[in-house]
Amino acid sequence: MSDKKDTTHIVIDKELIVYQRERSTIWQCRYCIDRQWQRTSTKEYDLGKAKKKAKELFLEAQFRKRNDIAPITRYFKDIAKSVVKKLKQEIASGNGKAIYKDYISAITNYFIPALGKYYVDSIDYKALEELDKYRVKKLQAQPTRSTLLTHNAALSKVLDEAIYKGYMLASRKPELKAKGKKSERRTEFTRVEATAIKANFDEWIKKGKADSKDVRALLKDYVITLLDTGARPGRELLELTWAQVELDKEVVNIKTGIRAELSEDEQHGEEITKNYIRKTLILNIQKGKTGKRKAVGRLPSVYALNDIAQRNYGKTLEQMIKSGSKDLIFTYKDFVSNRQNNPNRIPKLISPTSFSKLFDEYLKQHNLLISPITSKKRVLYSLRHTYATLALTHDKVSIHTLAKQMGTSVAMIEQHYSHLDAVKAMAQLRGEESRQLLDLALDEDDKKRYAYVETNSKVKTKKT
Repeated sequence: MSDKKDTTHIVIDKELIVYQRERSTIWQCRYCIDRQWQRTSTKEYDLGKAKKKAKELFLEAQFRKRNDIAPITRYFKDIAKSVVKKLKQEIASGNGKAIYKDYISAITNYFIPALGKYYVDSIDYKALEELDKYRVKKLQAQPTRSTLLTHNAALSKVLDEAIYKGYMLASRKPELKAKGKKSERRTEFTRVEATAIKANFDEWIKKGKADSKDVRALLKDYVITLLDTGARPGRELLELTWAQVELDKEVVNIKTGIRAELSEDEQHGEEITKNYIRKTLILNIQKGKTGKRKAVGRLPSVYALNDIAQRNYGKTLEQMIKSGSKDLIFTYKDFVSNRQNNPNRIPKLISPTSFSKLFDEYLKQHNLLISPITSKKRVLYSLRHTYATLALTHDKVSIHTLAKQMGTSVAMIEQHYSHLDAVKAMAQLRGEESRQLLDLALDEDDKKRYAYVETNSKVKTKKT
């Protein structure tokens, strides 16, 4: 066994040690409480004073333990920064969830400013009230329940890290509640409005300046894909690469209702059928809010991505998929003016960070920005709600299938689209089938059974 360094001194055997770190003259101490070693600084340079301070810290830790308080603690901000570092490492490694970015934002922008000055084991309901006040002030509004649930999940990660490291006892972790205002469902577009959005793009692109035509064309393809897949605006599509897309082809046989000419030995001519290839796009979304998933795109998405491939590469969608390119799909060419025109210069492909302002401009110019029903502004996310509404009311997609396609839960679909129950049941409420049954003529037996019979009997009433 190697000799103890002169920078390490046992104060109480198997319970308390003082030591110096490499390149430091300040004495640290380690003590064992409940079979768990804790570290802290004595803040002393003299060995004798350091041993005395270490004993005091050890006795204080024992007292804290007996009184159900963590033997040693740290500032909330230090634990929070440690959690942020871990979350960033998870994201960088590819193992992190999409929601981790929201956690990092909540910790950095809300928790550290509001709770950073507290020791983590002193985070109580009074401290949480301060956090609530800070949050309302920063948001300039009452947070929604959805926001609070995200914040609570992030705060829980910080507190759980403190418990894991022994800086806080599990029994002292406050219960986190979410009593925010109910989230308001974003206003969707009606079927007619959605049709108008698609129909007006080409003319709007033509009217744009030379340096805006490509980005306008890309907005068109982006909007059409959102409407066709129900994807979330932002990362789900903007971070999608050609290598993450598949094209499925299926031969479909359609009956035309037209019969061929009769041959001599035939009584009925054979019905003419036509074959066509049905193309379906499969998007392997990697950066979804709820993790990875596959989403299905129909012909509108196929045409949109094919247009992007043609503009940016002079290739077809199938050629780009076969190439396995890791380029982002939703990009547009950097504009090169005649003055800058250099035959050796290759225009860069630019990936937009957001289309929000450009989409607002497009909607405003076509009188589609504000819903005439709710008087609320429509945004890109409204396209997702439009997709869900049309899928439920016209395509009759089950909520379980829709939840998988959109990367959400059945409960969330039911919560946000329960108002569509009457619309979905419109055919039933019209009573078309039952009305037809009621209009059927009675057979002869039923006619006799329910035929009108005149009676002479009079109802007698008792005199009181």
